[in-house]
Amino acid sequence: MSAEGFLEWLRSIEAKWQARWRESRVFQADPVPGKPKYFITVPYPYSNAPLHIGHGRTYTMGDIVARYKRLKGFNVLYPMAFHITGTPVLAVSEMIARGEERVVNMYKSYIKYYVDDESRVNEILESFKNPLNLAVFFAERIQSDFDALGYSIDWRRRFHTGEPIYNRFVTWQFMKLREKGLITTGDHVVTYCLLHKQPEGEDDIQDADVNPVEVLEYTAVKFHDRERNAYLAAATLRPETIYGAINIWVNPAAKYLELLWRGERIIVSEKAYVKLLHQHPEDEIRIVAEMQGRELVGRRVVSPLGRELIVLPAEFVDPDNATGIVYSEPSDAPYDYVALQELKARREMLKEYGVDPGVVDALEPVRIIEVPGLSDHHAKVAVEKAGITSQLDARLEEVTREVYREQYYSGVMIVDDPVLKGVPVKEAREIVRRRLLEAGQAFTFYELNRKARCRAGGEIIVAKIKGQWFLDYGVKEVKEKVREYIERELTVIPEKYRKAFLDTLEWLDKRPCARKRGIGTPLPWSPEWIIESLSDSTIYMAFYTVVHKIRENGVKPEQLTPEVFDYVFLGLGDPVEVSARTGIPLRVLEEMRSEFTYWYPVDHRHTSIPHISNHLSFYIIHHAVIFPREHWPRMITLNETVIREGAKMSKSKGNVIPLRDIARLYSADLFRLYISWAASLDSVLDWRERDVAVVADSLRRLVELAKTALSTECRNTGLDDPVSTWFIDRFNQLVKAASESIEHMEIREYVQNSLFNVLSLVDKYRDIAGEKYICGVKQVLRDWITVLNPVIPHITEEIHELMGGKGFLSLSSWPSPREPVNPEVDAAVDNAIMLQEDIREVVSLLKKTPSRIYIIVAPEWKRKVALEALKGGSLKEVVDSMRTTYGLRGREAEIVEVYNYFKKHPNEQVKNVASQLEYSIYKYMAPYYSRRFGVEVEVLWEDEARSKGIPKAERALPLKPSIFIA
Repeated sequence: MSAEGFLEWLRSIEAKWQARWRESRVFQADPVPGKPKYFITVPYPYSNAPLHIGHGRTYTMGDIVARYKRLKGFNVLYPMAFHITGTPVLAVSEMIARGEERVVNMYKSYIKYYVDDESRVNEILESFKNPLNLAVFFAERIQSDFDALGYSIDWRRRFHTGEPIYNRFVTWQFMKLREKGLITTGDHVVTYCLLHKQPEGEDDIQDADVNPVEVLEYTAVKFHDRERNAYLAAATLRPETIYGAINIWVNPAAKYLELLWRGERIIVSEKAYVKLLHQHPEDEIRIVAEMQGRELVGRRVVSPLGRELIVLPAEFVDPDNATGIVYSEPSDAPYDYVALQELKARREMLKEYGVDPGVVDALEPVRIIEVPGLSDHHAKVAVEKAGITSQLDARLEEVTREVYREQYYSGVMIVDDPVLKGVPVKEAREIVRRRLLEAGQAFTFYELNRKARCRAGGEIIVAKIKGQWFLDYGVKEVKEKVREYIERELTVIPEKYRKAFLDTLEWLDKRPCARKRGIGTPLPWSPEWIIESLSDSTIYMAFYTVVHKIRENGVKPEQLTPEVFDYVFLGLGDPVEVSARTGIPLRVLEEMRSEFTYWYPVDHRHTSIPHISNHLSFYIIHHAVIFPREHWPRMITLNETVIREGAKMSKSKGNVIPLRDIARLYSADLFRLYISWAASLDSVLDWRERDVAVVADSLRRLVELAKTALSTECRNTGLDDPVSTWFIDRFNQLVKAASESIEHMEIREYVQNSLFNVLSLVDKYRDIAGEKYICGVKQVLRDWITVLNPVIPHITEEIHELMGGKGFLSLSSWPSPREPVNPEVDAAVDNAIMLQEDIREVVSLLKKTPSRIYIIVAPEWKRKVALEALKGGSLKEVVDSMRTTYGLRGREAEIVEVYNYFKKHPNEQVKNVASQLEYSIYKYMAPYYSRRFGVEVEVLWEDEARSKGIPKAERALPLKPSIFIA
């Protein structure tokens, strides 16, 4: 079968088995009292566009584990829902309604993934002007994409976050959070959209899920322009470096404003003015003058330390970063050092600004920080090492990060200030910042760590919102309780990410939880606010346990009062009274309570690493605040992202593979196999077509092997030969290794052991045993496909049916551990296989074509000597024993040589392989060796070889025969 023909066949059986699973409702999970359960969840997707293979990695990992746990005898619930709240869906809908060409064309292309009829495409696009239509369209298509990948999801529990029944659940959650003291109101800085004039969370900001947006606190230092009686506000994250400031930088092409604010005249960039207005909404800030940056060049200003500095031009200064003005400290800031050197080299340019080049020539860095191992200016050393000569060199960013990092962790202040001298940089920073702020010589300015826009393209800044509602994650007792749980009870895989959870917990504080725009649940006590989209998505796993009961029994949203959820999720209240007040039948309430208590807690949450700093941390905290400890999450596992052919996937590069294309271009099982094997969970997965083709070939070999085995008559298998025994035992060892790997979420290792290593084992078995190997494969085939079922469920179901299997393999049992049939034979065969390499090495060294190969086996007495050496017997006792028992008087030197060899090179396998077994295995393997080397291979005992005068016969050792090439 050709490669393309094989994929066509694969796609056909995938459709067949997906239909059968659906018809038989195989993956619908209901409580079974007494049966152990396993509740695994993955993030519900945001349904504003098709998903791609990066999403598919996370969902596939979850499904592999769900399928494995079913085979291990667990009652598994693997549910799914769809996230539509917040502003992303609304933003897209608005852009389509406005007719924005880029977005309209993009969404046309998305619709065409699923719809061929052009008029129907336009009709659907028109319906997207209603955001709910857009969300529901993609939710339904994502569901079909998940089905096409064979995910074992219980779709009865599906919902979307804009449904009234879900809104009632979120309302209950927020009332509990307020009751527990986690909700507060006040004036705080937040990420804010200038377009929509409201706070925006991670879900609402472009790429914030993979490239987080953080608020940074700058110190805007005031430099007095005495002539103008105004202050240039130069912002810095490193206020301790004010001691090394030698000039001020402005961007000559940027627009600056002189502001009247709190009785002082402050000069900042135009962009900074907008941010100041939003960060100080209580103040009047008035523009009194406008100027270009070039008008500021050449002016003299005085620092808070009383030093006069000159204002100079610098292209690297970004007017949209903080105040758009920076001071220069070239000893420790690579950008400043390079800009100063460039300026000195461009003397003519200075004359354009009326600046005497001699003034700039006289400017030299001032060392204020000492770093171990450096005697020169830190920035100078780093810049020259990197060979950077331009302030626009992109490498400056990384060099700067490295310099700042080293100084923060190992730098010490060497300034002439008794309070700071000898103080570590990390301590000096706060001392200087506090000193400047208290003296009124600086103010705090908030900025983002990167440029950011909302999903609709609005510019994101940092703003202070008055009367904003917050989730207060800084509550001390909550933090202590959660920290202790993360440290001692929560399972985190890979383990190295536990620290990231603890670090996130440390800095988490107040987080806006509501805005005045978007799809979502109104804040119960202040309904003009809408609950923010990450805040409404923290404990939704609990809703999976009951949503199908709500639908089945026709429970209306208004019946879902807080007391209903109090009873169902917390066991509070009298169900008879709750039933009477809400009209929900008592039976239904009790069924909902029973579902929840059976399935909860979440045994396993699998997601991607970028979610640690937001969703996953909120998930843990909200559970800890609302639920009793026995219902807190048990385990969190994580995987890294996906790139393609070495590059990050993006629409602009055209290298995104939508999940919709998997079945059309590849196949579900091929995708599942590759995405689970190509990288460990904590590694970025690089999707490479060449490697996908290699994996497809391995998949085809598996199918061909299975079909050949099933069509072969094996009535008298003859599998009592040593190599067949070895094959079956080694296969069972790989099954054991695969089981241990998947149990510990080492998914790549599980796939490697269960497929690729078994295929290699089969190849070796075939080489040795010849055609009868296929009967050995047939004997292990049932276990093999069962172990592979979680990763390639369609192929294995098909093979199971071809074998005459009844029911679904997906609902069968994982193979029980099997002890080796004959460990001694296994060890002897392993040794005999390794001997092939020894023979090859000897042949290559001789550089001649051999006519015959002799394998000379050590006698039993040598094995006895080896055993005594391994046990620690004394050499004298061993020599005496060998003389007496084996009549070896006169051969003491040989006894000593064997003894010393095994003292120096202990080989425990000698204990397991008797000399006669070793000899018989080499005899069995002789035809294999002959085929390999194209000559006759003869196996002889050492004494027999000696009698025939074969050289080097006396060098034979147990499990290390002598090899002679004739």
